[in-house]
Amino acid sequence: MSDHSLNATDEEENSSYDEDLANTPTEICETLSKWTNYIHGWQDRYLVLKDGTLSYYKSENETEYGCRGSISLAKALIQPHEFDENRFDVTVNETTWYLRSDNTDHREQWVAALEAQKNAAGYGPDSGLRRHGSLFSVSSANLSTASTSSFKKGRNLKMKLAEMETFRDILCRQVDALQGYFDACATQIESEDNDTLVEDEADDENEDDYGTPRNSVEIPNHLKHDNHHNGNKAPHIRLPAGMNGLDFKGEAITFKATTAGIIATLSYCIDLMRQREDTWHRRLEKEQERRRRAEDAYKRCMEELKKKAAIGGPDYQEGPHSAINEEEFYDAVESALDRNDKLEEMVLLTGHFVTSGRSKKSNHKSNQITDSVSAMTDAGGLAPYLAELERKVSEHHRLAFQSKDGESDWQLLLEEGEMKVYRREVEEDGIVVDPLKAQNVVKGVTAHEICHYFWDVDIRMEWETTVEIVKLVEKISDDTVVVYQTHKRMWPTMQRDSLFVSSIRQVDTGDDEGPSWVVCNFSVDHPSLPVSNKCVRVKLNIGLVCKTLVTPPADGQPITRDDVSCKIAYAAYVNPGGWVPASVLRTLAKREYPRFLRKFSAYVQGKTKDKPIMF
Repeated sequence: MSDHSLNATDEEENSSYDEDLANTPTEICETLSKWTNYIHGWQDRYLVLKDGTLSYYKSENETEYGCRGSISLAKALIQPHEFDENRFDVTVNETTWYLRSDNTDHREQWVAALEAQKNAAGYGPDSGLRRHGSLFSVSSANLSTASTSSFKKGRNLKMKLAEMETFRDILCRQVDALQGYFDACATQIESEDNDTLVEDEADDENEDDYGTPRNSVEIPNHLKHDNHHNGNKAPHIRLPAGMNGLDFKGEAITFKATTAGIIATLSYCIDLMRQREDTWHRRLEKEQERRRRAEDAYKRCMEELKKKAAIGGPDYQEGPHSAINEEEFYDAVESALDRNDKLEEMVLLTGHFVTSGRSKKSNHKSNQITDSVSAMTDAGGLAPYLAELERKVSEHHRLAFQSKDGESDWQLLLEEGEMKVYRREVEEDGIVVDPLKAQNVVKGVTAHEICHYFWDVDIRMEWETTVEIVKLVEKISDDTVVVYQTHKRMWPTMQRDSLFVSSIRQVDTGDDEGPSWVVCNFSVDHPSLPVSNKCVRVKLNIGLVCKTLVTPPADGQPITRDDVSCKIAYAAYVNPGGWVPASVLRTLAKREYPRFLRKFSAYVQGKTKDKPIMF
């Protein structure tokens, strides 16, 4: 093969490599969800992929202040999650970034871009070699070379050997032809020795052992024949001293043997190079196999370590494939609830209500909502839900104070003085949605006061300790609003949010006890607040029905708070969504619902004790 063809092959390889580099994304800047910790969970972060390095910033506006972290993709392990279609993990040594995209296609684009940048750096699973100018290095085996030879060029050794064999055959044929010519010349000279002589004037010491002059030789007969035909005398050809027909033959034999020896030696060297190449490839394969086993052992160790200690990664949050068992799941949630209760007790001891600062923020937002009917209501968007709300208000009021003791499907969950809590076990698609009913009597407050504090959005943050954000979305009328709220995240559960219509009204019962007050909360959909992949949307149907009980004072005295009490009937049907274990949900419900009723009742008593009675 000619040098031109070899250069053409190298140019094709270089152009193919350059084309691969050209197709590699040079820079990607987008906002993805990144797992921060078990308290804050998934948060939006601005990620930058450039020059084989992945960096992240808190937001796009903070890029000028420097990144919050970066990792090199050279030795990174990029893994799409097995069950979460939007998630992929990037691991380097003991550091893992858990990332989530908007959809599956978006995730595949990011994984492909990361792999391309990784392969461009020469550490990808499909690229065992890395180009450094005209050299190559075997990155996965941590080998180095000081010569300009390469394994890539070594792949052509067999082809080069075949070329050498071809050249050897050609040279042998040429030498054979040359030797045949010399042999014919020598034979012809010997046969015509008696007819034509080449005379030499040199001294006797210049003659060889056979007495033949070394400086001349007679022209063969066929040449003499041609000269006779031309009418000329046969010319004498002078040859260099020390050369005759026999010497040419010996030199030809020596040249042939030397050439064959050189070619044989070159072939042997090529064989040695090929053997060395095979040896290095076997060593490379062994090193790659050792690295693979080491990575597998590392993964197993990390999995074992994670099983022994919950480190708060996304694999330990709720889900059908959660790495945390039910007992540890419940312990983690219970610990979080206990911390909130202790914080609430400390705040109450100081005389301030919980989250009072955020309550002011909520008031500010609520004041921005006009009293007019919303555009969505004008368009008829909430009309079906309002009809459903009327039906549920009537249903809650009708079933509020019916006794549950005689119903076999209702279980008495708790009885504590006047308070009774009932539960019925129901599951939908594997999710616990146990309906719950509770009855209680609270002294010193009226039905209107209980319902008012339960319904009013502006003061909800004062008593609802499990809520993080409360937002008044629409004000349909003076007694009906649309409310959005997010609940505090209790690791390892995912964060929840809810969107519902909330209505308060007075309903005439037609009996001697007087009218009842009813608050009904019913889940709806709203175009401005679609379901987000950051929160699980809770579906709820809650009814609070209250009646005021008055004990007439003696001797016509005015009614005081000692003379009034409120009979409460609370009903809740909540579908929490997600994949929280059923045993955990039922255990938490048994603990939290009675605690909520006690805390809320005490809150209303404390807020109204120095205020005029509101009937």
